[in-house]
Amino acid sequence: MAEYVEIEDARDLPGLRLVVTAGAPGPFGEAAKGILHVKKIRYTRVRQTPGESDEALRAWTAQTSAPVAIYEDERPRSGWADILTLAERLVPEPCLIPEKAWDRVRMFGLANEICGEGGFGWQRRLTLLHPLLQGGAGEGVPALLGRKYGYSPEAAAAAPARTAEILTALSSQLRDQQRRGSGFFIGKALSALDLYWATFSAMLEPLPPDQCSMSEMLRAGYTLSDPEVRKTADPLLLEHRDRIYRDYLELPLDF
Repeated sequence: MAEYVEIEDARDLPGLRLVVTAGAPGPFGEAAKGILHVKKIRYTRVRQTPGESDEALRAWTAQTSAPVAIYEDERPRSGWADILTLAERLVPEPCLIPEKAWDRVRMFGLANEICGEGGFGWQRRLTLLHPLLQGGAGEGVPALLGRKYGYSPEAAAAAPARTAEILTALSSQLRDQQRRGSGFFIGKALSALDLYWATFSAMLEPLPPDQCSMSEMLRAGYTLSDPEVRKTADPLLLEHRDRIYRDYLELPLDF
């Protein structure tokens, strides 16, 4: 079981603190943890509990989402790219941002399609929230998430097509790389994009139970079951996920 420090206790601790959601393999948090693991950056894991008001987190970081990385007395960083940039500064090697300009452009562009507003994670959230919110429920965790992700019936209806478009782009990039003799999304080496896809692919198909222990209800929700969308995901995407976890990340997941 993962060990957490509570928010109130973490504020005065030195070094790097990472606020992550406890009890679920949230892709944003798992991506941040994966980056720190690859770089062997030590950090204190701080608990964020979904569905709570998180006033202590707001007082510390001026927002209520996880993950958030706080290094010493520097400003909190909650954006996926900000967390990556901080990690690169703290421990430059192994470098997870490509050196070549166009490789960086391609990596950050595709990473935004996975992690950014309107990206893969965003669209999958909208799809998951739709059956919970379409009746007009206005309370609880689903309602809070719905406001965060801009839920509307129209946005949820558009999510499958957008998800399929993103999966098609990722599949094409990975297949092109395979033809060039590379097992990575960008160039010939591991980049943050490989880690982002490995962790966010839980919302295509979670890792098996012996590697990722989660409730059957949550597992069913995370699994992308729409056959028309699913067929846009090249099987190579999950093969890549499995190899990245095997070679670079920690298993089983600990959240």
